[in-house]
Amino acid sequence: MGFLLTTIVALAGCVGEGGSSTASGGGGSAPTAAKPHVLKVANYFATDHPQNIALREKFKKIVEEKSGGSLQVQIYDNSQLGAEKEFYDGVRNGTIEMGIPGLIMQSDIPKMAVGEWPFLFKDFAHAKKVLEGPIGKEMTDEMERKHGVHALAWSANGFRMFSSNRPIKSIDDFKGLRIRMPNIPNYIKLGQLLGANVTPMPISEVFTALEQKVVDGQDNPIATLKASAWYEVQSDVLESKHMFSPNLYIINGKLWSQLTSGQQKILEEAAKTAADYEWELLEKSYEDDKKFLMEKGIQFTTPDESFRKAMEDAVQPLYDEIYQTYPWAKEMVEKIKAEAN
Repeated sequence: MGFLLTTIVALAGCVGEGGSSTASGGGGSAPTAAKPHVLKVANYFATDHPQNIALREKFKKIVEEKSGGSLQVQIYDNSQLGAEKEFYDGVRNGTIEMGIPGLIMQSDIPKMAVGEWPFLFKDFAHAKKVLEGPIGKEMTDEMERKHGVHALAWSANGFRMFSSNRPIKSIDDFKGLRIRMPNIPNYIKLGQLLGANVTPMPISEVFTALEQKVVDGQDNPIATLKASAWYEVQSDVLESKHMFSPNLYIINGKLWSQLTSGQQKILEEAAKTAADYEWELLEKSYEDDKKFLMEKGIQFTTPDESFRKAMEDAVQPLYDEIYQTYPWAKEMVEKIKAEAN
């Protein structure tokens, strides 16, 4: 009997949190005793957008293979589980396990808005360096405490540009232009400062609104313009690059805390690998996307220095308001600009 009890105690000592064996092998694989989970991953991108290509080719494969099947990934693209706010709230309350939103949470977490302040990032390399460094970490620090979601990796939506049903060749051409923008205060203010009439609406409603001429245009990276087929109902693109738009891999915080350390490591590594791949796909696809859109009849206008400066000057009151509201903002902008050197 003494020998039996000793054996049971010894075996019990080999089991870690979540019922997983601490003696499992290396290689990043979750132990076989790990509790299985199905991870619904929601986003608003079209099926063939780089975000969903990266999810299918990298994230899903890595997670399912390395977890030995304990983690199953189901991808719900194209707003199948609701528009951005709906699926973000779903991740917050746990009805959806994971998502890849933009910065919809910025109204509650002001530092998350920094990624979309106008004319701030020089290029993809600059944006990636900032978001994956200490500034990006500072931006996401409050998410778990305030919203109950855990950030896994930054990915990219790209540099936003205006598409429209007529050319935008000067700052004056924004006057009276009905532009759809996300229902986020900084976006709306930016459009208004440029002189446009801004109509906020979910991305899922944009095609119909353009087709029915409820709005004259919208702003998004051209990868989204292509993937969502908006070129069918638009004629022009202004390469304004007025704002960089990032995305974020997130997971419900309560679920995250229930995963074994092995499962957490797999998800972190898979998210980072998939996000890196998506950054690469998106940046490389720009010229191909532009060529595709031009073949579909889209005319591109590249603003000259005076036009670009006119846009930057027009939106300066937004920065003035931001600096007045948030004491930390000016220093953060200076740190971001310094990273471009």
